[in-house]
Amino acid sequence: MTAIWAGIDAGKTHHHCVVIDDTGKRLLSRRVANDEGELLKLLGDVLALGEMTAWGIDLADGGAGLVIAVLLSHGQHLLYIPGRAVNRASEGYRGDGKTDAKDAAVIADQARVRRDLMPVRPGDELVTELKVLTGRRRDLADDRTRAINRLRGHLTGIFPGLERELDLGNVGPLVLLTGYQTPAAIRRTGVRRLATWLRNRKVRGADQLAAAAVQAAENQHTAVPGEKITAQVV
Repeated sequence: MTAIWAGIDAGKTHHHCVVIDDTGKRLLSRRVANDEGELLKLLGDVLALGEMTAWGIDLADGGAGLVIAVLLSHGQHLLYIPGRAVNRASEGYRGDGKTDAKDAAVIADQARVRRDLMPVRPGDELVTELKVLTGRRRDLADDRTRAINRLRGHLTGIFPGLERELDLGNVGPLVLLTGYQTPAAIRRTGVRRLATWLRNRKVRGADQLAAAAVQAAENQHTAVPGEKITAQVV
């Protein structure tokens, strides 16, 4: 019974597949689009080369999602080889430093010789949904952190005293910055009017926040170069 091993170097728009036999000889090397029709054609061509086929791939999600689904839905035996393991293993193979074809060949050969690789199985729908949702939550948290750090950087450049007073992880200080960013503007407004402005926007602790902002403004009477344009982007 002829055994073959197919390695897939997965990408976002294209994958590269290399098929080898039990001696390591290349039987096929092909770049394919990340498209169902192209992947089905590749599957048929690979299966025609041998009676027993094992596949290896270096991604378990993302751009590899479709090719994994195609292979598993057709009952293929698929092994996951982490990209770091591929990089380490590739140092022991001859050829170009790093190409998609070489990586695919390394993946195929690792699938042939290693016995410790984990098989990829059809994913549980709930697990997949949770993975997507937690990834989205992490992205939103990262975006919020970047936005706050950017605000702090801008504010430190023109009004460091106010930056020290504000906890930008809270809503109230963010609301304050939508209307007031410079010492002069806050001094002109004063504590009473600023507190009223904040209360009208449902800010908790409006009096304390207004007092802290005005005190910071009283401590800085120097206008920093670039203050006007920076205030517009805060």
